[in-house]
Order: sequence, then C-alpha cells, then structure tokens
Amino acid sequence: MNPSTSSTTASSSKSPVYRIPPYHYIHVLDQNTNVTRLEIGPKTFIKQDNETVTIGPEKMITVPPRHYCVVESPVVRNEAGEVVFDKNGQAKLIHADLDIRLAQPDQAPFPLYPGEVLRQPVTPLKVVPANSALRLKAVLDFDDETAKEQRKAGDEWLFEGPATYIPRKEVSVEEQIRATVIGSNQAIRLCAKKEITDRTGQRRVTGEEWLVKKTGAYLPLAYETVVSVENAYVLTDKKALHLRALKTFTDDFGKERLNGEEWLVTHVDTETHTLNVYEQLVAVVDVITLTSRQYCVILDPVADGKPQLGKKKLVVGEKSFFLQPGEKLENGIQDVYILGEDEGVIIKCIETFNDEQAGATRNPGDRWMIRGPTEYIPPTQVEVVTRQKALPLDENEGIYVRDIKTGRVRAVIGETYMLTHNEELWQKELPKQVEDLLTRDPLAERNVPNRNQGADKSQQSTTTSGGSSKSSTTKRDKSKLITYRVPHNACVQIYDYKAKKARIVFGPELVMLGPDEQFTLLSLSGTIPKKPNQIHTLCLLLGPDFFTDVIVIETADHARLSLQLSYNWHFAVSDMTDEKEASKLFSVPDFVGDAAKAIASRIRGAVAGTQFDDFHKNSAHIIRSSVFGLDENKQVRSQFVFPQNNLVITSIDIQSVEPVDQRTRDALQKSVQLAIEITTNSQEAAAKHEASRREQEAKGLLERQRIKDEAEAEDVRKSLLELQALSAAVESTGQAKAEAQSRAESHRIEGEAAVEQARLKAEATRIEAEAELSRLKLAREAEIKFVREQNELEISKKGEMSRIETDKFKFQVEAIGPATIQAIATSGPDTQVKLLQALGIQSMLVTDGNSPINLMGFGQGLLGGLNGNTHRNPRASTSSNRYHVEEN
Repeated sequence: MNPSTSSTTASSSKSPVYRIPPYHYIHVLDQNTNVTRLEIGPKTFIKQDNETVTIGPEKMITVPPRHYCVVESPVVRNEAGEVVFDKNGQAKLIHADLDIRLAQPDQAPFPLYPGEVLRQPVTPLKVVPANSALRLKAVLDFDDETAKEQRKAGDEWLFEGPATYIPRKEVSVEEQIRATVIGSNQAIRLCAKKEITDRTGQRRVTGEEWLVKKTGAYLPLAYETVVSVENAYVLTDKKALHLRALKTFTDDFGKERLNGEEWLVTHVDTETHTLNVYEQLVAVVDVITLTSRQYCVILDPVADGKPQLGKKKLVVGEKSFFLQPGEKLENGIQDVYILGEDEGVIIKCIETFNDEQAGATRNPGDRWMIRGPTEYIPPTQVEVVTRQKALPLDENEGIYVRDIKTGRVRAVIGETYMLTHNEELWQKELPKQVEDLLTRDPLAERNVPNRNQGADKSQQSTTTSGGSSKSSTTKRDKSKLITYRVPHNACVQIYDYKAKKARIVFGPELVMLGPDEQFTLLSLSGTIPKKPNQIHTLCLLLGPDFFTDVIVIETADHARLSLQLSYNWHFAVSDMTDEKEASKLFSVPDFVGDAAKAIASRIRGAVAGTQFDDFHKNSAHIIRSSVFGLDENKQVRSQFVFPQNNLVITSIDIQSVEPVDQRTRDALQKSVQLAIEITTNSQEAAAKHEASRREQEAKGLLERQRIKDEAEAEDVRKSLLELQALSAAVESTGQAKAEAQSRAESHRIEGEAAVEQARLKAEATRIEAEAELSRLKLAREAEIKFVREQNELEISKKGEMSRIETDKFKFQVEAIGPATIQAIATSGPDTQVKLLQALGIQSMLVTDGNSPINLMGFGQGLLGGLNGNTHRNPRASTSSNRYHVEEN
C-alpha cells in the first residue's frame, strides 16, 4: 500500500485496514475461493483473515485528451458497457488481446481489473504534420471503416497528414515518411516494390522505375521507394548530352530508342533535360567551334541518325557543331594551310577524285605540290605529306637534294630553293673521326693527340653519361652542305669517289663538299718519343713549325745516350696551281714519323763512329753535319729536303743529352761536380778578400761617427740640466699654492653639501609623515565604509529572510486552508470515534486501573447506549496509562 495515500496508524503490512482514497483501487484475493476482486475508493477496507491485498492502493489511470494507453488482456463488457463476471465472481478477460483506450467523454479515470496489464502507459497521440505520412502495416485482418476497405494481414498503406493518428490493435506503425520536395529542374526517381497504381493512375509492376517531375512536395506511396533525386542538365549552345539507351523505350521527345542506341540531346531539343530511367549519360559533349581559318575531318560521320562507317566528312569554318555518337576527329582541329610565296605543301592522293582546282583526275599514289601564295584546305581524298618552305642559301651555304625518282643527289648552293614534290633532303654521312675533326680548330687543336681504340670507347661511355663531349652536344644537320674553313698556310685533300679524282685546296679557303666527296684523313705520329697514329687531322699545315723527338744513340766506346731534339720544318711548294707538285704533299701519309725515322737513322750512323768524349765536346756539330750533310767546302748545309713530299728540315735544336747507362751517368756527374767545386772555391776566396777590405773601411767610419755622436750628446745633456733646475723651482712654488686653494675649495664644498643634506632630510621626513597620515586616513575611511556596507547587507539579509519565512508560512496556511487545519486538529478524536463505530460497539466505559468504577448511573448508560450514544470518562482522555474496555 502506498504510504502517501494511506493514513493508518499501523504499518501497511500488518494492519487489516486499508484506506482507499478517491480514484484509487486495490485488488483483493479471496484465498478461500481464489477469486480476485476490485475495490474502488473512496472507502475504508478492512481485510478479513482469508483475504490478501495483492495490488494497491493504486491510482486509477487517467487518459487526458489526445492521449491513449494500451491494456493487455482486457475485461469483457456487455452491450451496456458493464463488466461481465463469471459464476465465481471473477471478471472475464480476453486473454492475449489488446485494448487501446482513449480519453473518456467525461475524462473519468478507470482502474485495472484483475488480470489486466498496462502494456503501454499513457502516451500522446501521434500528430502527423503536413507533407508527412505514417506507413502502416496490418497485423490482423479487419475492416477499415475510414477507407471503407477490408485490410488483410501484411497490407501496407499510408496515413497522410495533417491529421492525428489514432492507433488500432490490428495496425502497427512501421515508419514516418516525409515528402520529398521537387525543385525546379529536378525530378525524383521512384521504384515500385509491388504491383501498384501510382498517383497518376498508371499501373506499375514490381521493380519498375519512373520519374516524377512535377514541382512541389511528393509523398511516395507505401509500396513506392525514392531511389534518388535527379537534377536536370542545363543545355546551352556550348554543351550537349551524349546518352545511351538501356532498353527499348520512347524518350521524352516521342522518339523510339532501341536498346544500346546512342544519341545527342542539344539545346535545340530542350533547354533542360532530366535523364530518363532508361537513359544513361555517357558524357557531356563540348561544342566544337571552327574559325574561318580552321577545318576538321570527321571519321564515321552520322547521316540520318546512322553512322557511315569508313567514310570521312570535311567541315570548314566558320562553324560550331557537336560530334554525334560514334564520330571522331581524324587529327583534331587543323589550321588552314596559308601559303606564302616561298611556301608549298606536297600532297599525296589516297583515293581517286577529280581535282577541280587543277582540272585533272587524281589517282591513288599521285604526288603534287600546291605553291603559294594561296589558302589550301586538303580534301578527304588526299593526305598532306609535308609542308615545304623555300630555303634561302648564301654563297657559302647549300643543301643536299635527292631526286626520289632517279636517286640522283646534287648540291644546291647560293640560291633560294624550295624542294619539289619529287625531291627530298639527303643526309650525308661522314666517318665518326671526320665528324669530330670538323668541330675542331685546325690551328688551336692541331697537336691534340688522338685517342686509341680502348680510350675512345671509354671516353664515349663517359660522354654518354656526363654529356661533356663537344660532338655529343653539337649535332650537325646532315642535310646541310658540309663546309670546312682551311686556315692560312694549310691545305686539304678532297677525293671525289664518283669521278675518282682528288683535289687539293690551299688556305685560306672555304671547302664545300659535294655529295660524292670525302676528306682525306691524315694520321700523324705524336707524343715524345714519336708513336704512329697519335694525331688525326683533315688539313695539312705547311709550316714553318717544329716537332720534338727523343732518340737513343750509342758511341764507339759503347756509351748509350738519350738525345732530345727539336726540328724546324716546312713544306716547300713552289707553285700551288701545279697539281703534280701539290699532290706530293699528301704522298706520305705520316710525314712526321717518316722524317723522325730518317733523321734518327742518320744521327745514329754518325755517332756510332765517335768516342764519348768527342761527342760530348762536339755534339752539336756532329748531329747537324750528320743530318744536313757537308757541301763542297766541308761546311754544314742549311737544310735537309725530303723529295717525296717536299718537306724541308731547316734546323735542329739539341735540347738535352742524357746518358742511358748508369755508370756513364755517374762518371759524367763526378766530372761535372769536380769542375763545379773548383769554380766554387776560387769564387769563395775572391769573395772573402773583398769582404775583409770592406770590413776595415766600415770600422773606420763607425769609430769616427761614435766620437761625433758623444760630443753632440754632451751638449744636449747640458741643456737638459738647465731645464730641470728651472722646472724644479716652478714645481715647488706651484705645488704649495695649489694645495692651499684645493683645501679651501674642499671645505667650502663640504659645508654646502652638509647644508643641502640637512635640508633634504627634513623635506624627506615631512613627505614621509604626510604620506603616512594620508594612508592612515584613507585606510580608516575604507574600513568604516566596509563595516557600514557589511552591516547594511546583513540587515537587508535578515529582513529578506524574515519576509521569506513569513510569506512561506502564509502561503502554507493558505494552501492547506482553514478546513484542512481544522480537520488535522480534530483528526485524532474523530478517528477514534470512527474506529469504535466500525467495530460495532454500542456502549462503553473507559477508565484507568487506579480509579474505582461508579456503577450508580450504569443503567441510565445502558438506556443511552440503546440510542447509540457512547459515554466517555473525562479522565480517560487525559490518561496515558493502560485502558480497560468493557463491551455490552
């Protein structure tokens, strides 16, 4: 029993009295009959020994307006609305059933009968707003009076707002659906979950999809599913839609589309387009715009909606168009060929057609040239092989041209030339060594030794990785005429392999190679001593120049010596126009090695019959005479001539003579050291004598200078002593005067400082006293202000608290009311009277055990008891001892 609704003096578990307030109830179980009955307040229920209160007191269920609750296993009611009981007095129940109870007309609360269960507490009714709906599902078969339709279990339908949904036990709420807002240029895609009739009255099969394009809010039906919201594509004159049909259907424009068919939708068809459920967007196609100087070729053009496979279509600007599905541009947008006077294009026919411009029929394979000035747009039956431009060539410039019909190659030099349709540029190949030498300076790099084969390969790999080689960085245009500048006093040999004739060109001259001509490559000896094939060059320097060689000779007494010789040489060419004389220059491939060997042979032969001492003394004469030879007067000639190539050696410079044998080198070194030592000793003796003479002269000059310096020092010392005496006198007088002045000034400064210090201390004391006084005054004022405000706050707080307590008591008294206070005051005696009346006592006498009983008026009490009056001993009400109760 709820303590808040019970006012019994004993506990709820032991007291048999239950006070049931108004609108409360209890369930009482009769243990003899096992029947539970309902007791409704207001009343005081006294439980018998064979009864048990199973539930209560419980408050009745009140259903406010626009609320409901669900009761499980409700009681059975008759046509008058009264509860039906069985023969045992137990309320009949509809087991496992549900009863949805709404607000009663008089809003009266109702109790729960034994067996009834409150499945769902009081809940507000569901309010369905506008543009929303509840998707309902039937769990039992029933007749829907609202829709005048019979519902089967499993059926689904919508309860659309705005409205208040009143639940039924046969219906379950699956979900709340909100309407989808369809904006402008939008549509929603719906899918049918079963065969239905949509809102437009059209039959839909299971799985079918369709679009709703009407602007506004759309609420899908129970068996409709919103797949997506489709946005419309805005079509302009620059964009179009490439679509593909997913099945055969009729599009929005009334045209039947086959499965897999592709087409374009442009701004001519509609301004905006929403994709149909059977349409697939392949791509958004941009417009192709051609200017008046552009054209394009379309492959597989579309005519009447059908692609013409294998055909081509020429489109010339100015024009804007969209490529239809299946069409593509052959080479994109191309510019019209605008040919100047020095330009042309070579055309090749790939399909037979009539050339209206030339008035002739062109067959496949024909080639011709269109020359400027003109504008040319090639038709689809031709292809442009190349575009030619006239090449302006100076007197020293040229190109190699090859006739593709005859194969003849010629050089065009010193004119502006444009290739015809039967000509092409020919690339002249040169050996790799010649390619490298063409980039070299024949004078500055004439003595650069050539790499051997192994070094050449390693250098080539280094050049490939590092990119530091000049030949790798500078590439020659092989179609241009090869030119070579022959320096002064040099010549180049060029051989024509077609005419089988060589020509020699003397510098300074510019050599231009013909198509069948090649340079003669010279391979000369180099390094010291000379080794063959060390220097490669194209031009032959005529000198004068020199080269150095090291040869080993052996004297008659078997002393081996190493000579380093330098030869001056030049080529003697008397007449450069004489081809026979000029051809001798290149008759010896390696003139350096040949000359070095010939001279070394002569020197070795001459030295072989000479002793070492004689050769050491007369080496220059022996070598020159052996090379140049002696004339009739036994004089050394001035030059040595090689008649094979007119090479002339004019002089020989002996740079060094070193013994090869170690013993000879040691003996020669000893003799040289002995000669050097003798010369050194003689030079040392002469130097010592000269040094002794110069030392005596210096000593005399030094002594004379010392005496002169002493005399001058004595004069200076005398002047110094005089100045010192004068300075001492002045110093003694000035010091006494300065000390007196300084003491007086010091006393004056000390007095002034003491006076100023005393004044400042007095001022500081005054300032400190005033500051302390001001601080104390402010502190006292702040403290008084703080105490005053604190007292005022305390007074205000006490007043407010007393007012609150007064108001609280006043409100409590007003809330309880005078009648309630009176009832509380008299509740004790009234309760006792009602308790005695409930026990059925007609008369009673109450007294304590310590007082005697007066029975004189007992008879009159009995008569009064018949009238239902009760006499109470006044003393009994005030006694706190044990009571003695007598019953008649």
